[in-house]
Amino acid sequence: MTKTSARAETRRPVGVRPPAPGPALTSVPAVTAAAGDALPATQRAGALPADTAPVRVGAFLLSAQFPGQGHGEVLDRTVRAAVEAERAGLDSVWLAEHHFVPYGVCPNAATLAALLLGRTRRIGIGTAVSVLSTTHPVALGEQAALLHLTSGGRFTLGVGRGGPWIDLDVFGSGVDAFENGFPERLDLLMRWLRGSRVGADGPQFAFPEVAVVPRATEPVRRPGLGAWLGLGEPAGRLRFPRQRQDVEGVGPIGGIGAIGGVGDVGGVGEELTAAGRPVAGPPVVVACTSPGGVKLAAERGLPMLLGMHSGDDDKLSMLELYRSAWLASGRSEEQLRRITRRHVAAGVAQVDDRTAEARATLLNAMPGWFEYGLGAHRTVDGRERKMRDPHQYTELLCDLHAVGTPKQCADRLLATAERTGIRRFALLAEGSGDREATLHNIARLGSEVLPQLS
Repeated sequence: MTKTSARAETRRPVGVRPPAPGPALTSVPAVTAAAGDALPATQRAGALPADTAPVRVGAFLLSAQFPGQGHGEVLDRTVRAAVEAERAGLDSVWLAEHHFVPYGVCPNAATLAALLLGRTRRIGIGTAVSVLSTTHPVALGEQAALLHLTSGGRFTLGVGRGGPWIDLDVFGSGVDAFENGFPERLDLLMRWLRGSRVGADGPQFAFPEVAVVPRATEPVRRPGLGAWLGLGEPAGRLRFPRQRQDVEGVGPIGGIGAIGGVGDVGGVGEELTAAGRPVAGPPVVVACTSPGGVKLAAERGLPMLLGMHSGDDDKLSMLELYRSAWLASGRSEEQLRRITRRHVAAGVAQVDDRTAEARATLLNAMPGWFEYGLGAHRTVDGRERKMRDPHQYTELLCDLHAVGTPKQCADRLLATAERTGIRRFALLAEGSGDREATLHNIARLGSEVLPQLS
């Protein structure tokens, strides 16, 4: 029987039901260790010791349209929540994009990121995700480079395959872009973000070599300390950031021209060269929901973004698959430990004085949003799809994630970090559906949960 560490024992949430297992990845060996238990030797290599890197918390904003709300009302809540996340000292804000459904009313996460980068001064802004199946990789690369260079390196590009939705028909990319085209699209995007001249000769994209303008690999012009602290800015009083701070040899925003530079602890993503050094340009993370996506991210040297439905067992399975693909590509265990710090796990956060009240807030609001929002999805070819039961799915999310008192929320995050080695979280904070309640939830994350993660 595995011995439980003293720290794990003290960090285990009290009064919260144990996480229910998410859907198993059948191609990956199952993991049976309980939360807080020591990992098997074959899995410890892919996880960081608990004290080597801080736990970073970001807000995940889907621009969710709850029943009865208007589009402008939803987007106003998103903007205000991002500004509050910076005031609360959170590390990052992550933005989703969707088309034609009330599940999320932001159709272009990069465009909304541009607005929020202008409204904030220090916090990292990332997309979770920009959908490559309906976007030209060069157009997205141009946007990412523009945001990277003009924000002082605060932008992170998260990309994903998307779904088999009617979007593929509306934007003309077709179902093949979703089923088979993601690797080519990702490779073209990365060549654009890391190069100076790019051409293409593939089944989806073929064009003569052209100059990359603006070039994402150019050094970032970082703001001075006064601008970073908001001194003399008309934006009002800002609290000193708890999670975005200077480190030795790195400026306030990060080094090597990008968040995620050498020694940086504030970035939300990092790509490594074969020699283990960070590359220039905006960090990129890849949404991974299947073994194929995990393998692709590892082969490209890119960190993963894991979904809300993933429990710790699923995360460990994905990490082990990632490790196998990473080592098979010729990279080292030391490089793997570094990239593990850059994986991001999506989740849910709801802070309240009592666990029952936190759960009740989500159980009263989220099932209606799921039924209203997810039920509006249409497939591109009429294929049959099954939707999760909204109430059961909300229960699952409450079981898996940081829902409860401030201590229980911190304990849940620390337990996952200790068990898996994942140190970065993008937490859905708008589960109440109410603007003021969302802002209050984010403020409590900053003032009552973050101090317990240090």
